[in-house]
Amino acid sequence: MSSSTSSIKAMPHSPQHFVNDRNVDRLPEGMEYAMFGLGCFWGAERKFWQLDGVHVTSVGYSAGQTEHPSYKEVCSGLTGHNEVVRVVFDPKLISYQALLEIFWQAHNPTQGDRQGNDKGTQYRSGIYIYSKEQEKLAIESQQHFQPLLTEAGLGEITTEIISAPEFYFAEDYHQQYLAKEPNGYCG
Repeated sequence: MSSSTSSIKAMPHSPQHFVNDRNVDRLPEGMEYAMFGLGCFWGAERKFWQLDGVHVTSVGYSAGQTEHPSYKEVCSGLTGHNEVVRVVFDPKLISYQALLEIFWQAHNPTQGDRQGNDKGTQYRSGIYIYSKEQEKLAIESQQHFQPLLTEAGLGEITTEIISAPEFYFAEDYHQQYLAKEPNGYCG
């Protein structure tokens, strides 16, 4: 009697960024990763790919327990994954702190498992850190923005700040979606 195991394969995706044609599958020398969850990844990705100093962006799933999940699986709420944007940036041209400012200003980090009309754990606010320095800056930025949000009448920040878990590419049609579909919905 033989046993067979099915191997879970990575989500097929284009190795080239749709907007700038750069390779999304490697980290060029001198560059760093940043990863954020801030609601629908379509709009989140566009916020970052437009910045000088950002080499490429990719959207995917992270911070859950399922390997190589599909969009349908993530939307079920059963994988624990968040919709995230992974940013490859040149720290000589744009600082991690500048990326954090975009993160805090591009969404409402006090809404828990939602952003606007989009509801579910996959829309939670998250900063996924790759180094002690990123962790320090993320915590400092949270401490800076909380009083501003309180003053604006919003609640406590619900953003999770954790070590960067595995990043799983989302389906190819999600990559740089708002460049492919300029009138596409983004909550």
